[in-house]
Amino acid sequence: MFGEKALELIKDLKRHEESSIPPFNDDVVRHVIEESNSLYEQNQVEVNAVRDGDESFLPSIRLRHAGVERNKRCLLTYAYTRIERIRALRWEWGSVLPPDIRYSLSESEAQWFTKYNKCLAQYMRSLPGGGLDLTQDMQPPKSLYIHVRCLVDHGEFETEDGSVVNLKKNTQHYMLRSQCEHLIRQGILEHII
Repeated sequence: MFGEKALELIKDLKRHEESSIPPFNDDVVRHVIEESNSLYEQNQVEVNAVRDGDESFLPSIRLRHAGVERNKRCLLTYAYTRIERIRALRWEWGSVLPPDIRYSLSESEAQWFTKYNKCLAQYMRSLPGGGLDLTQDMQPPKSLYIHVRCLVDHGEFETEDGSVVNLKKNTQHYMLRSQCEHLIRQGILEHII
């Protein structure tokens, strides 16, 4: 039946959480495009017959055209949803995605992510006052300093004032929220309430 593979792409996205992205399914995307091209070519042959006056082909032409349109909508939904998730991951994880997520991207998605990073960084630098990191403080902070616990051995971390903090597993630190928020999102630190 027309559109089964296209629907499989949408179901694959639906099965994964909003905060993750499944590997790009290149084989199924290619199959859907080939199916659409085949349907279009079949329609072209029968459209020529209809132009010659034989209208018995109109129902099959309409059916195949609906199949092509459905495949197109599914492919666009697949691509748009993946890009929206990649954009959300950029705001959640910062400019460096975890390797498992990076591996799930297609080549064009990885290029889009890189260009999006550059545009966002350029915009943040252009803001008055020497720039502003918009990715920090996704929630309004209640205090400037927070207590954090290190979940993994991360090594040395240099703060903005030049002091070095050694982040070893299970150590606790009192740090500026702005300096450790990215580490919290990456799972290196956890906020102690």
